[in-house]
Amino acid sequence: MAWIGVALGGAAGAVVRYGLSQLLAQRMGAFPWATLAINVTGSFILAFLHPWLLSTVAAPALRVALTSGFVGAYTTFSTMTWEALVLVREGQPAVAAVYLGTSLALGMLAAWMGWAAALALGARS
Repeated sequence: MAWIGVALGGAAGAVVRYGLSQLLAQRMGAFPWATLAINVTGSFILAFLHPWLLSTVAAPALRVALTSGFVGAYTTFSTMTWEALVLVREGQPAVAAVYLGTSLALGMLAAWMGWAAALALGARS
């Protein structure tokens, strides 16, 4: 059952990521804002869901469907690194470094905020 949940969650996460990245890319220009936003929100969601789902009666199949499936497909490390490489190849290594550093810093902040939000709502740590 977990495999089916991961597949369904992954399909949903990939579709949401694609739609959101298309929407944001149209509105925000050349800098990879869409991937940054997706990875930061994904960091929050995963850090929130993990302790929150462990503190509920959620079935293990649901937990893995939402975390490994949905969030795993929603976020995208490979796209982030590809976009950074493109920036470097286009002669913008400083922009690439800022992009990667910002992604990491905001991702960690978002994860901390997600974890804190779950704890504030009664999840176990």
